[in-house]
Amino acid sequence: MIDPSDVTVVLPCRNEAQSLPDVLDAVPDGYHRLVVDNGSTDGTADVARAHGAEVVIEAVPGYGSAVHAGIAAATTTVVAVMDGDGSMDPRELPGLVAALDSAQLVVGRRRPVHRSGSPWHARLGNRAIAWRLRRRLKIDVHDIGALRVARREDLLSLDVPDRRSGYPLQLLVLAARAGWTVVEHDITYRARTGGVSKVSGSVRGTVVAVWDFAKVIP
Repeated sequence: MIDPSDVTVVLPCRNEAQSLPDVLDAVPDGYHRLVVDNGSTDGTADVARAHGAEVVIEAVPGYGSAVHAGIAAATTTVVAVMDGDGSMDPRELPGLVAALDSAQLVVGRRRPVHRSGSPWHARLGNRAIAWRLRRRLKIDVHDIGALRVARREDLLSLDVPDRRSGYPLQLLVLAARAGWTVVEHDITYRARTGGVSKVSGSVRGTVVAVWDFAKVIP
C-alpha cells in the first residue's frame, strides 16, 4: 500500500492557467502537486502557486523537457504524470497508484465521454501507434499514455532521451525493452477546459507527431 504522501502529481504545463485551478483542486488529499511551467505567457506559474502547488520553471521547450524536470524535482517514491488541461480527472489517480503493486508502469487508457474530448485524427493516430507497439514490441497497450504512474527511480533509470512530444512513446518502448510489466487502467477523457492542444489541436500536428512517433518504434 502506497501512502498518499509518497506520491507526486507532475503537471507539465504551457499556458494552462484557465484549467489549472480545477485540476489542482481535484488532486486527492495528501498527494504532492508539482506544476512545471514550460514557457507559459498566461500566468500559469502564478495560478499554480495561488492554488498551493509547487512550481518548477523549465526553460527548455518541449513536453519531454517539462516531464523530466518534474520527475527530477519530485522527492517522493511515486510520480504520476498527467496533463493540466482538464481533460483527465486527478480523482481517478488512486486506482492507478494501487496498480503499481503488480506493475512497474501504469498508463491511463483514455475513454472519451463524448467525441469532443478527442478529435478524430488524434484517435486514429493514437490507435495506429498503439497497434504498432502491440505488434512490434508485444506490449499490451491501446493508448500511448497521456497519464502515467511509476516509481520515480524506475523512471529515471530508463533515462528517456526524448525532450519533445515523443517522450510518452519512447518511455513505452524503453519500458518494453527493459522487460517491465506495463498495465493499462481505464480513465475518463473529456474535452480540455481551456487552451489548445499542442499536438492534437490540428490534423497537421497529429500527422507530424504520428510520423515522429513511428520512427521511435524499432
